[in-house]
Amino acid sequence: MGHGSIWISNQGRPSVAGTAEAARESRDGGGSDGRCPAAKRPVPDRASHGWEAPGGAKTRWHLEARRPSSVSPSGSDLLAQWNLMLEGLWRYRSFIASMVRREFQERYLGSALGAVWSVLNPLAMIFIYTVIFGQVMRARLPGVEDGTSYGIFLCAGLLPWNMFVETLQRCTSIFVDQGNLLKKMTFPRASLPVIVAVSSLVNFVIIFALLLVVMLLLGRFPGNLLLAMIPLLVLQQTIAVGFGVALGVLNVFFRDAGHMVGILLQFWFWFTPIIYPLSILGDRLQMLVRLNPMTAFVDAYQGILLYDRGPAWFHFIPHLLFAVLALAIGRAVFRRLAGDMTDFL
Repeated sequence: MGHGSIWISNQGRPSVAGTAEAARESRDGGGSDGRCPAAKRPVPDRASHGWEAPGGAKTRWHLEARRPSSVSPSGSDLLAQWNLMLEGLWRYRSFIASMVRREFQERYLGSALGAVWSVLNPLAMIFIYTVIFGQVMRARLPGVEDGTSYGIFLCAGLLPWNMFVETLQRCTSIFVDQGNLLKKMTFPRASLPVIVAVSSLVNFVIIFALLLVVMLLLGRFPGNLLLAMIPLLVLQQTIAVGFGVALGVLNVFFRDAGHMVGILLQFWFWFTPIIYPLSILGDRLQMLVRLNPMTAFVDAYQGILLYDRGPAWFHFIPHLLFAVLALAIGRAVFRRLAGDMTDFL
């Protein structure tokens, strides 16, 4: 029997071969590539958190191999762990691509127009924002008389915000939603948040491309300055994935976490200057709103698309540190609890 495998002794108690290696694999949520260990593990009994041993006797899990090491990993160990995870994701890139394609197809399965709805829905939304708000309702920005400016202002903040929210919310529920897949298939669990991030990016690209076409027709295309949005979007989505993974793992054990995130995002939306310019707020309230990490992102997107103004990159140094912290928290929670997730799914 290979190292790190669990077997049944003659006394009906689980034993562990290769405890050190098993501990490392358990913390990673699988083998060396972080794959789901469902095929190696007995089915848990939800009432007692034990499992059915041969002969019908219920036995408690032998947890020696699951206890986290008391030795803190060094910088080289952390780098090796990240490399190992990335290698596993790269090996399963075809699986990730097929899952993203499947999600996109299932969204419009059974409809007469199919994927055409992926264009019609955002096109209707952009029409409402740019025409209805700007021309019919006469919504105006302070100091700007152009009738289409408010619609562009709204889209510039709302489209990236929707991608952020979609990524965070779906990461929060992804492990619960894909519980059967986790128990039946062997694949890197970290690929599920990647699938969510890629799927959200595809949706954003479709909608944003339509917005750029409308802006081109209106003579408001931002030009090369548009490239400045790429690092900002990467930074924004890194924060969403990092905290989304942590919340997704916690949601497996505490199902109220997903509902709490939904309520939090509603308050977060109104605390972010998406539908109103920051300049209309008082000085004290502006200082409070600027503490919101999404404020700088939204302000930068609106500056690029509406005012032809590049972002002040030094303002995003705290956001870079915040993104690193989000990834570290997500990775720590994932490594700590991922091995126990299938017991609760």
